[in-house]
Amino acid sequence: MINPSIELLSSSARVAVVTGGARGIGWATVQALLASGVVPVVFDRDPQALATAAEALGRQGVDALVLPVDVTDEAAVDAAFAQTVGRYGRIDILVNNAGIALRRPTLELSVADWQTVVDLNQTAVFVCCRAAARAMLPAGRGAIVNVASIMGLSGGGPYPNLSYHATKGAIVNMTRALAVEWAAQGIRVNAVAPAWVRTDLTQKLLSDAAMVDKILALTPMRCLVEAADVADAIVFLASDRARAITGHTLPIDGGYLAQ
Repeated sequence: MINPSIELLSSSARVAVVTGGARGIGWATVQALLASGVVPVVFDRDPQALATAAEALGRQGVDALVLPVDVTDEAAVDAAFAQTVGRYGRIDILVNNAGIALRRPTLELSVADWQTVVDLNQTAVFVCCRAAARAMLPAGRGAIVNVASIMGLSGGGPYPNLSYHATKGAIVNMTRALAVEWAAQGIRVNAVAPAWVRTDLTQKLLSDAAMVDKILALTPMRCLVEAADVADAIVFLASDRARAITGHTLPIDGGYLAQ
């Protein structure tokens, strides 16, 4: 159980928005941020997951802002960021975690399905970065961490997944571009690139023992990545310990990309 420190309750505590924050990597990140003394704000479009997250935070004694937000809705994103600033007066950290994967061969990938992935994995990240920067730029500081993927740094893998590869690759270069654009204004922008992590997004995939064997065979450390591994890297990149790091994408992959 996490006991919020005095810093968490003070006006000087840093505030972090986590998209897709009610489950999986997002929820692990919320917990890791809390443990480091950061006030988390949870954005998620799943009402049941949000209710569960709010209940869990309440049991921990944390009065966090938990908001139903579809990050593919520009107006909803802007309103949620405005609500966050209205409550806390600041946004110090943004973690762009919300995402989707539709795994299928390219010839079976419809334009509608392609657009669904682009809207959530790419356009929503741009919209959230823009909204966060509007709060960060006047303060002269901030940290954004985007959740990319090893698929954004590699064209390979055990199955075809073009829309995911393309959008996560876009996040890698968007991270670089924003890091350069906002560096002089004190905003750092980095990304993490996880390999396969057991979450709701991968539940069906990783329930196939043969697929898990394929993934492990591609991973030098012969392990799956845990959500907490990704969360710890996100918290580091968002912290002052990474004050000289920007424009970087950090693989968390058990050595997958080193081959």
